Amino acid sequence: MPTLTCAGVIAMAVKVIKHYVQLRQAWSSGLTAEARCLRTYTTTSRHSDNDRFRTTLHHVYEFTPPAGRPVRFAEEDGPATIIEGDFVTVHYAADRPEKATAHSPSPAKGAAAMIGMLCFLGVMLAFCVAFMATAHDMFDLADM
Repeated sequence: MPTLTCAGVIAMAVKVIKHYVQLRQAWSSGLTAEARCLRTYTTTSRHSDNDRFRTTLHHVYEFTPPAGRPVRFAEEDGPATIIEGDFVTVHYAADRPEKATAHSPSPAKGAAAMIGMLCFLGVMLAFCVAFMATAHDMFDLADM
């Protein structure tokens, strides 16, 4: 079980880093477009350790970059004040417009969030490794 947890933690760390890199690429490209909010919806997930729920707001946007083909993308945790039909400015990289973001550029906030999440995941990974090492030592002593 700890091995699976370690694999999950590493996968989450990779996902966090990829998301931050995509945001940075979109923000640093300097390319913006006006996008229309096509749809908003929420998803609800339950934490397994208690009865608390987390609701995530999603927005679906569509914009047309100068290349001409419409691009549609969904994004989590946008402002609740944006509703269907609203127009927003999106940031995107020319080679990956489908990875656009409607979040305002905030590299310091994004970096802080990424570092905080990576620290949390690092603690979880360290705990799993320490647990596996302790269990290994206990079972080695039992064999003697």
